[in-house]
Amino acid sequence: MNKKRVVIIDDERPARIELAFLLTAFPEISIVGEADSIESAVAVIAKTKPDIVFLDIQLTGENGFDLLPRIAVDYKIIFVTAFNQYAIKAFDVNAADYLLKPVNPARLSISLRRLLEQAETERTEVKRFDFSDSIYVKLNNHTSKFIEISTISAITSVGNYSKLVTVDGNKYHVLKTLKQWEEELPTGYFARIHRSTIVNIKHVVKIENYSKTYNRAYLKNSETPLEISRSCFKNLKKANL
Repeated sequence: MNKKRVVIIDDERPARIELAFLLTAFPEISIVGEADSIESAVAVIAKTKPDIVFLDIQLTGENGFDLLPRIAVDYKIIFVTAFNQYAIKAFDVNAADYLLKPVNPARLSISLRRLLEQAETERTEVKRFDFSDSIYVKLNNHTSKFIEISTISAITSVGNYSKLVTVDGNKYHVLKTLKQWEEELPTGYFARIHRSTIVNIKHVVKIENYSKTYNRAYLKNSETPLEISRSCFKNLKKANL
């Protein structure tokens, strides 16, 4: 059995022990590490590369949300907290679930079963994000960041990386190929205009024909046009641009 690797992050040792005990009911789970602070969590996650992280929100003098931009490991987050006021924010950052302390074993079972079933499905089916989602991207400087998909203007290929440009002009080099972007971006909002470029059609303000065979697209808040290849021009025509 290929067990899911789990890390528990909580500043209270009894809480970690209790959750670890509850997780013994799941043979698909293997606890590979624990942490009681943001700094120790960063080290443990980098070392163990877990599939699932149980994360307390109110750590001693710290906030669990502060952990997220500091690590580049791809994992699912289940928040575990005594406070319910953070639920909306938790799901805004694509948390897998939000459990209140003391953790109810039946509620924990529902959360984990759903997550494990989702993992099985994702083996054969890539999840597409919604246009309103925020996507958690790994940058090539070994940090991570949440970026609203609707703010992405263009994505260009840079070898095995990609350069992501947002509508406010910020640029990020992301550890994701253009093919992976095509599989994950919401349909109907993004179009490939060149073998090395994808654009958000909501941010295309003008298409200009500058030769018999080539066109170029101008994006919102950008003075530099992007070339549209002849073979990809039909993608924009389908989008009524």
